[in-house]
Amino acid sequence: MFPPFGCCPGGSNDPETSRRSYQERKLRMLTFWRDGVERQLAAVSAAISTLEQQMNRDGASTPN
Repeated sequence: MFPPFGCCPGGSNDPETSRRSYQERKLRMLTFWRDGVERQLAAVSAAISTLEQQMNRDGASTPN
């Protein structure tokens, strides 16, 4: 059986406590998402940097 709508796992029926708990969970979720996006951005930035270095190196070694 599911708990009643709006009931929090801690058993508190105080609306302020429930709201605070919801905000804390949301903050943790958004922080988790941001961390993942930052990891992806770092990987893409590293790939771009590596590719640019390779292109510069190949362009410098190719005679015109």
